[in-house]
Amino acid sequence: MFRFNLPFPVVLLGLAGWLPQAICVWLVIGGGPLGWSALAAGCFYAALILSFLGGLWWMAGLLGGVRSGGLYVIAVLPSLVAWATLLPWIAGWHWPGPSLVVLGLILLASPAVDVKLARAVTLPPDWLRLRMWMATGLGLLTLALAAVG
Repeated sequence: MFRFNLPFPVVLLGLAGWLPQAICVWLVIGGGPLGWSALAAGCFYAALILSFLGGLWWMAGLLGGVRSGGLYVIAVLPSLVAWATLLPWIAGWHWPGPSLVVLGLILLASPAVDVKLARAVTLPPDWLRLRMWMATGLGLLTLALAAVG
């Protein structure tokens, strides 16, 4: 189930990416003074990871010799979406729930880009399977955070 044909640190650190969000969910469920901070931290974490994914797609396309602009446009979108989900805080609104839902859903859908990318470039064996695990875990935890927040 969790055996991958990838370097152990890639798998370990990739799956450990669930931990910050799981801790945020736990802190919000527990209530108390850290609840709001954990909610905000979880939203920012999901936005950062989404932005990071766009950078991965950009570099994979570049290293794979992709010449068309479509992939690079798609690779820029995660940063723009992440930025947009954080704007409510800049406006002083207290509404992380909708932002968390958007981030969670996009994280869940993000492996679709990896599948499309795999048609254009050679990805490491088991990468798509690991991405599915990482995206599903973080996406569901982000949606859980929206639900408990």
